[in-house]
Amino acid sequence: MRNIALLAATCLILLTACNSKNKKETNTIEFKNVNQRIAKSFSDLKRLDTFKIELTGRKPEEMVLNFTIRNADGKEIYNTKIKGADLLGNTDPNVDLSKEKDQIVFLKTIANDFFSDDNFLEPAVMPEDKADQYTPDKLLYEELKKSGLNGFKYRLGKENNIYIAWSEKEQKVKIYYNCC
Repeated sequence: MRNIALLAATCLILLTACNSKNKKETNTIEFKNVNQRIAKSFSDLKRLDTFKIELTGRKPEEMVLNFTIRNADGKEIYNTKIKGADLLGNTDPNVDLSKEKDQIVFLKTIANDFFSDDNFLEPAVMPEDKADQYTPDKLLYEELKKSGLNGFKYRLGKENNIYIAWSEKEQKVKIYYNCC
């Protein structure tokens, strides 16, 4: 009888330990890096460039969003690294990001939505568009009107979108608009 009571107590302890471990795991986020590619016309209207986004790191303060564009020949024409901490610091103050779990979900959402159709601008500048105070390079803006090349926009924060396009004249990707 004593052995049965000891066995029952041991089983109860093990069962409780296993259940508490399982509950703990369901509250954690399964970590999986974001790594996406998409082919779109950008530096040449007849050939496709490869856009790649990769989110690395396990903790929000260590996470980095690495964005690159390679032309049809495989040459890297654009690369920027955006720190997760910068994206978190420039977000809407009404969004509650006080918990690490919510910060990770937020950063993954930004990375997963990076290549949404709304961010590919075809063409970058419409012929009737006019440059304004958010146009850092008026000559590039006019060049894009004539070339009809496509643009891409991405966000750095709540009120900061970067618009980039290929400059045929300078043979590089440049910011042509920076606004809300």
